[in-house]
Amino acid sequence: MAGETLLNFEPYIRLSAFFGIFAIMASLELIAPRRPLRVSKKLRWGSNLGIVVLNTVVARLVLPMAPIIFATLCVERGWGVLNLIEWSGWTEIVLAVILLDFVIWLQHVMVHAVPLFWRLHRMHHTDLDYDVTTGARFHPIEILLSLGIKFSVIALIGASPVAVLLFEVILNAMAMFNHANVRLPLGLDKVLRILLVTPDFHRVHHSIIAQETNSNYGFNLSIWDRLFGTYIAQPEKGHKGMTIGLPIFRDPAEQRLDKMLTQPMRESPPSKNLEAKSLRPKP
Repeated sequence: MAGETLLNFEPYIRLSAFFGIFAIMASLELIAPRRPLRVSKKLRWGSNLGIVVLNTVVARLVLPMAPIIFATLCVERGWGVLNLIEWSGWTEIVLAVILLDFVIWLQHVMVHAVPLFWRLHRMHHTDLDYDVTTGARFHPIEILLSLGIKFSVIALIGASPVAVLLFEVILNAMAMFNHANVRLPLGLDKVLRILLVTPDFHRVHHSIIAQETNSNYGFNLSIWDRLFGTYIAQPEKGHKGMTIGLPIFRDPAEQRLDKMLTQPMRESPPSKNLEAKSLRPKP
């Protein structure tokens, strides 16, 4: 009964969390911005939010079974490592969330390292500004790839529907939080980043400098970058002086939705005024 109730309310829980966190972070960006924005907000927000709608429709059409429904199926059939042992409820949920977060970190490293996947993922990095909408800017094909990986991991570890729903809500909320153009007090940032990915932590990852692009892959927990040596504390040119984006696709017209969707199939010469050792970051 509880599982059915959770399935029935899953869309409302996710949508409420999305719009609630989005409204909070967008408001904080107005109150305490970290950096001045350089590109038309109307253009960027229209495109970045437009791709959210497109991704939602594509995901539902191609994979109509939501991750939480698939998790329910896995539990019913006893699939996955966590279903082989009797855990207390919260122990299983915490373990599943941590494991799912680690897989998302690994996936992020992979899409930077594999040329074919990088062509899809680089659309996320060609945003010339960095704000709450950047956290949802992913190519539809990458979204489908991510869902396929997520389904495989859910089956492998046997994550419960509650754990999957909690992870989905946390992932979306943290993506908006750590992509927000928000100025946190430095002391608070220092404390939070011991465990969590903060806006200043993840902004380094969106630097045009290749070494910084290939660092700070985390979305939720900051521990993976520290453990595997991909952590850079601060950008070389500071948060206000750093250049956001890649050396390619720097024409503001590339922020249009139609242009963004075709970027994986196109090449763009690097900007003459920007130094870049390569067009594709190497891990």
